[in-house]
Amino acid sequence: MDISEEAFAAHKRTFLDFLDHDVGHGIYMDTIRKMIMNKQRRRLIVNISDLHDYNSDLARRLLRNPTEYIQPFCDAVTEVTRSIDPKFLKEGEQVVVGFDGPFVSRRVTPRDLLSKFIGSMVCVEGIVTKCSLVRPKVVKSVHFCPSTGKIISREYRDITSTTGLPTGSVYPTRDENGNLLVTEYGLCKYKDHQTLSMQEVPEKSAPGQLPRTIDVVVEDDLVDACKPGDRVAIVGIYKALPGKNKGSVNGVFRTILIANNVTLLNKEANAPIYSTEDLKNIKKIADRQDIFDLLANSLAPSIFGHIWIKKAVILLMLGGTEKNLKNGTHLRGDINMMMVGDPSVAKSQLLRAIMNIAPLAISTTGRGSSGVGLTAAVTSDQETGERRLEAGAMVLADRGVICIDEFDKMNDQDRVAIHEVMEQQTVTIAKAGIHASLNARCSVVAAANPIYGTYDRSLTPTKNIGLPDSLLSRFDLLFIVLDQMDPEIDGHISEHVLRMHRYRSALDGGDGTLDGSQYGGEEEADPGSSVFVKFNRMLHGKKAQRGRKQESLTINFLKKYIHYAKHRVQPELSDEASENIATAYAELRNANSNAKGGGTLPITARTLETIIRLSTAHAKLKLSRTVLKSDVEAALKVMNFAIYHKELTDMDEREEARERESERKRQADHDANDNEQVPRNRRRARSGQAEEAATEGEATEAMDVDEPPADQSEINVTPERVEAFDSILGQHMRANHLEVISITDIDRIINAEAATSYSRTEITFLLERLQTDNRLMIVDDMVHMM
Repeated sequence: MDISEEAFAAHKRTFLDFLDHDVGHGIYMDTIRKMIMNKQRRRLIVNISDLHDYNSDLARRLLRNPTEYIQPFCDAVTEVTRSIDPKFLKEGEQVVVGFDGPFVSRRVTPRDLLSKFIGSMVCVEGIVTKCSLVRPKVVKSVHFCPSTGKIISREYRDITSTTGLPTGSVYPTRDENGNLLVTEYGLCKYKDHQTLSMQEVPEKSAPGQLPRTIDVVVEDDLVDACKPGDRVAIVGIYKALPGKNKGSVNGVFRTILIANNVTLLNKEANAPIYSTEDLKNIKKIADRQDIFDLLANSLAPSIFGHIWIKKAVILLMLGGTEKNLKNGTHLRGDINMMMVGDPSVAKSQLLRAIMNIAPLAISTTGRGSSGVGLTAAVTSDQETGERRLEAGAMVLADRGVICIDEFDKMNDQDRVAIHEVMEQQTVTIAKAGIHASLNARCSVVAAANPIYGTYDRSLTPTKNIGLPDSLLSRFDLLFIVLDQMDPEIDGHISEHVLRMHRYRSALDGGDGTLDGSQYGGEEEADPGSSVFVKFNRMLHGKKAQRGRKQESLTINFLKKYIHYAKHRVQPELSDEASENIATAYAELRNANSNAKGGGTLPITARTLETIIRLSTAHAKLKLSRTVLKSDVEAALKVMNFAIYHKELTDMDEREEARERESERKRQADHDANDNEQVPRNRRRARSGQAEEAATEGEATEAMDVDEPPADQSEINVTPERVEAFDSILGQHMRANHLEVISITDIDRIINAEAATSYSRTEITFLLERLQTDNRLMIVDDMVHMM
């Protein structure tokens, strides 16, 4: 808007008085002197609160109607600058004013930018998704007429300008008399011009709705102040622009933000605020011996089991130490993890749990994402037609976690696109004349189903997963999660799920805590303390289970602890830990080369870095500044569980134990039946023998019948029977790949296949002979093959 000269001069005097006033304590004068001395950018940043302290009414009017006040303020600052150093500014140049400070109700997101803010100054927070190329915009053109020898100049102002009314954009080629004009390009003035697209941050966007976007116009020294993926707070004037067709029927106008200050927000803008009590509790928890188990139990308590995966997630959110070496090498500190397994084993729920706890997490699915959607894309601007860069999900998740569900449903071409991100942590684009490299320093957590839908235990893990080694080696941890058909486990899961569905929080109308008592330690003595979750029968099981002392931290405290441990401590490797890591890596390589089926992951040099990252994360967990041998051992436990798919081994062992138990029961039933069929006279003889044993006179007869001596047995065992025994036992052990077997099982197997039955005494005698020959070893009724 155009204001009168009197009002303009009055505003200018007010701002000159503000710059000289004591409220500023001379800080703006000092800032101007520093700007002149350092020849910095010609922009003075004024805190809106200082202006409010000087004159609250002036600050309010500036926010409501900035176009009336910004130009007089710029003129006042320019005049002060010229009075300090006349040579700093060239003719026609001026110092621009930018604003900063607490905008209170005017600090909004793109979703909150409603019609009431049009024409006023706002501070908008969001994430930059697109950046156009920087183009020059003409401010003043100078033309020379060869016929008359006159010089004509013309100024150009558009709707984004804060001074005067907009002018036409017609470029003059002839003067009033029709004489040709020649442009003097050396005397023309231009300014840099760039447009951005800013979107609301993913973690704060409303679920189920498209994220809102606002276009931002930046000029002069503000161009290239940010790039796609950066989180920014932009102060500017919210304006409505007329549509291309002047006679717009529906009255809908396009709105943009004309920036006068761009501030990069730290990735931790939504970091938790620590109270003194929080810091005390964090130190107290860090000193506990069971800190690792405690944090793992606190993560997603609604998911039953998966304790090792939860431990891995805790280490993933803490991360290792990122290093940038002097020769340009980047060593990533982020940990990548993948879960492969049967449907309905809570893989997606674990991803949701990570989303809730990680400060910055972006979720996507394999089928719903393309390669460029995950990395970056070059698009064309609809209005100008020029190319611009658009950030993908991994760039937006910089310094955070990206969760990719249904990873196996992605196309191979799209999956290859994330190779670079997972190791180099950058996204390089070279297309349509644009060559750019964007940061994507994020941890990747992927969940996938096996290649046949369910896990086929007859195949090796690599064949089940069906992903190339080039991709698998980039994952630090790969867990095989199986649907275990075990009655005991199924009972625990069903009880747990039913408790979750019966739970009613205080918000749902229930009393929340069905059992008001607490458990967990000294921290819970204070009812105001929110470190541990109060005991609840629906959430934590019956009172009888409380003896296990399964404490769990509250979500808020867990977030604070992980954030504090991740950013406050950067542990260094000790010599002892380094030697331990080198030894463990050599053993893993050796074991992998000897194993037939192999582990879940190929053991490469990346595995060595994985051990270092996991050990460093475990040291962060304890707030330790040094990585010790104990940290390496804890990291190796997690790695061994992932690599050697212990869950599958445990499942096989349980099935074998169940088979042995059922065989034992069958054998017991069989023996009971045999006992019933024993002739009565033998039973009478036995009872008679027992009676004779009780009397002194006939003790010798009882001894003869009841206890056959070893010599007699030895006479009965012929070489043919010894050979038959060895053959049957050897074939059974080799066929079933057994190394350990009980004597009861041997008795059953031998008598099932032998032509003539062996007594228990004969079997024991033969096994002892084999033990003497060093072919086996007998320990507590169990036979170990040598």
